[in-house]
Amino acid sequence: MKYSDPYLAGIALGLVLLAAFVFAGRGLGASGAFATTASGAVAAVAPDYAKAHPYFGRYAAQPGGPWRDWLLFELAGVFVGGFVSARLAGRFKRTVERGAGTTVRSRLLLAGAGGSVMGVGAALARGCTSGQALTGGALLSVGSWGFMLMAFAGAYAVAPALRRVWR
Repeated sequence: MKYSDPYLAGIALGLVLLAAFVFAGRGLGASGAFATTASGAVAAVAPDYAKAHPYFGRYAAQPGGPWRDWLLFELAGVFVGGFVSARLAGRFKRTVERGAGTTVRSRLLLAGAGGSVMGVGAALARGCTSGQALTGGALLSVGSWGFMLMAFAGAYAVAPALRRVWR
């Protein structure tokens, strides 16, 4: 089962980013969708608290409510597109990919912990990896370019240790 050509996939992703700027007036990113969903849930349970809260208030006060945020539709498209792509490539199966010395439980716990750390990092950095790299990079944001340099440096530093776990 071959993967897509990374150069063609990169060009396609660049065209999707360009289309997002042209048609939606915004770039790509994912963490904002989670913030919007959390704000909508808080606003549904405690609307006065959500409006008064500095973090939830900016999302809860959107026209039409937080459930009409562009990033929610983008994230839904990512899930649908991933499903369709996996089906077309013959890669759709229920499995947990892991190294030979790793249990399914520890793999899922580590993936959950890593995702949580990334979520906190996205909140602190005011954007997720995709938002920082794609949107911020395209806008020539110095902070986004610095973030990506550090993300790649960290990945290269940790890769040898993770490679041993996956063998």
